[in-house]
Amino acid sequence: MRGGSSNHSGAALATGVGIRVAKRRNTGRSRRALVATIHLTAETRVAAEVPEVAYHSPVGGALKRALDIAIALLILTLLAPLMALLAVGIRLCMGGPVIFRQERIGFNGCTFVCFKFRSMVRNADDTLREHLARDPNAAREWQETQKLRHDPRVSFFGNLLRKSSLDELPQLFNVLRGDMSCVGPRPIIPAELGRYGAHARTCFRARPGITGMWQTNGRNRLSYAERIAHDHYYVNHWSFWLDLVLLLKTIPAVLRIDNTS
Repeated sequence: MRGGSSNHSGAALATGVGIRVAKRRNTGRSRRALVATIHLTAETRVAAEVPEVAYHSPVGGALKRALDIAIALLILTLLAPLMALLAVGIRLCMGGPVIFRQERIGFNGCTFVCFKFRSMVRNADDTLREHLARDPNAAREWQETQKLRHDPRVSFFGNLLRKSSLDELPQLFNVLRGDMSCVGPRPIIPAELGRYGAHARTCFRARPGITGMWQTNGRNRLSYAERIAHDHYYVNHWSFWLDLVLLLKTIPAVLRIDNTS
């Protein structure tokens, strides 16, 4: 009975309905308290060490994995021509490699190489460093969120990819490899680990997702602590229904370009 209640509250949070249930269980109050606790961790940035975890299987188990493979294969089949065109566009507009590879942390704290369509200029690290040195406001924004609304590293064509979230399509190959899930917590880079503190152990119970609760509940308008709280909540309240709702909510969330990076 207890598990059923958690599933319904998870779906309620994702859809924005079920307010009566949320009030009865003080879900909003508990999430605000969680955000406040996480905010302290995000500000203090504890030592960035991957916690030792050894979960037998990720959240959702074999059912979630089977659905991930089916969804990834379907989308790759349908969008293969589009992905080919995007690859050609990147080569023509920016030159250099089409795929951007970056180390991320996934299930059980294991690292993997995450794939994305490249959206940044070749000397991205130098460009970022110079921009943050010149602009204190940008440096503060980067310090707080690890993102920039006006990122000088992103090219014009790359900005189109990001606004439409098409840059994330190669992550479907990560799903097939078993690195990621279609829905899950954010796939963080090792440099972000210190902000998670003790909450990292909970988030590492699941495979990171291409989409998830933070992407469909405000995305870049959320504080870093709120992003962690959404991931924490998702892992503790996972259900098949919650995944389905989040997948459906991803469509309008992507179409709202003001929420995308």
